[in-house]
Amino acid sequence: MKSQLLGGACALALGACASTPTPLPDTTTLQAVSRSGAFSPLRPQDPFAEYTYRAPTGPRDWREVNKEQTGGK
Repeated sequence: MKSQLLGGACALALGACASTPTPLPDTTTLQAVSRSGAFSPLRPQDPFAEYTYRAPTGPRDWREVNKEQTGGK
């Protein structure tokens, strides 16, 4: 635990001592391109539109259920 804390502190100290910070990329050209494209407006959708209620059928013998699912005899 102490070694992880010491390693993190060293990384922060070395980063603070850097002579010139790394400049951020220019994002104005990227934003202009992404906003000029055609898009369709979003329409609200019902999250339960395709929901079908399935009532429990009750407990059954697990051997019969396994045979039905595997197609066995």
